[in-house]
Amino acid sequence: MLLLLVRDDLGIGGVGREVALYQHWYGQFATGTFPPGDVTWQYPPGAGLVIMAPGIVPSLTYFQAFVALALLADAVITLALARADSERLTHGAWFWVCGLPLLLHLPLARYDVQTTALAVLALLAVNARSTAAHRLGGALAGIGAMVKVWPALTLIGTPRGRTTREAWTAAVVAALALLATLALLFSESLGFLRQQGNRGIQIESLGGTALALARAADVWPGRVEFRYGAFEYVGPYVSSLGHLALLLTVAAFGWLLLWRVRARRWTPATPLDAAFAAVLLFTVTSRVISPQYMIWLLGLAAVCLTSRRTVMRPAALLLLPAAALSSLAYPVLYLELLAGTASGLTVMVLRNGLLLAAALLAARGLWKETVTTPAEG
Repeated sequence: MLLLLVRDDLGIGGVGREVALYQHWYGQFATGTFPPGDVTWQYPPGAGLVIMAPGIVPSLTYFQAFVALALLADAVITLALARADSERLTHGAWFWVCGLPLLLHLPLARYDVQTTALAVLALLAVNARSTAAHRLGGALAGIGAMVKVWPALTLIGTPRGRTTREAWTAAVVAALALLATLALLFSESLGFLRQQGNRGIQIESLGGTALALARAADVWPGRVEFRYGAFEYVGPYVSSLGHLALLLTVAAFGWLLLWRVRARRWTPATPLDAAFAAVLLFTVTSRVISPQYMIWLLGLAAVCLTSRRTVMRPAALLLLPAAALSSLAYPVLYLELLAGTASGLTVMVLRNGLLLAAALLAARGLWKETVTTPAEG
């Protein structure tokens, strides 16, 4: 992974360019503001802390420090999973260690490993027995939500009652405290909301795959443009498809709320399984599926696999070929994907088909394990 990052010429190349963008943002943070009017800044204010961190590491360049911190976060995840595995004779750490390299050098050039570390530690803490652990897990989830939103979903499956009160309260307090602190220290802390609302259909999303197939069949006249820091489709029906994606995301959230109300049984794996299923559902219904989203899913799947009671094994195993296909899509065959060639389309159809299958399997498994009575199953 390090060698690929140093050479950085695989496929379209330039995977490490994102770190240069982070360094540019770091320079703006030093002036006391989040990037004003920058359409590529689409992250909650807590992300600023992760992006500022490499700049204060002594004796290293920003790039070197960023990679070192990504490796440190990877090590933290591995050790936490290995500790959970040793207590239960499971294989979550092996899944993470074998799965992450399938994404090639991408994890070292994005800050998603750091975010995933917060989510993994939050889940493992919430699943412990003590009040202090529940509060710690909630606080980590709240901080993670201020870094990249999705870690808030790690609390969707906490058992009803005291655990939920402790974890959710800690999450809200931690998130609000961090938000207030950053709002006092920096201007434009909520500017990212303007950019997120304008996002279109990214070419790697499920909606993007549908448009690519329609364009290949000459039934849709749209084109690809670089907008808001990503390649998106522009043309007829894109806005309608974007609204449909938002409706599907709302429907996924509604399903999760219904599941939580209807759930009758909680096993030790339920909080882990619910978090994984939730992030999968929000991923496949999103207008945007960036390559680094696979880092989140691999981390959450690995946490599920630290429990013998998990029902997410089939969905987790589908992520391994999906991760490999993601690396083919970006960076290896990205030019093919942009051009809409047969090879690019094939890779995206297979990758997104696997993600959709994993999401449906995860949702079905979660419902069957916790809602359906044995007689109904």
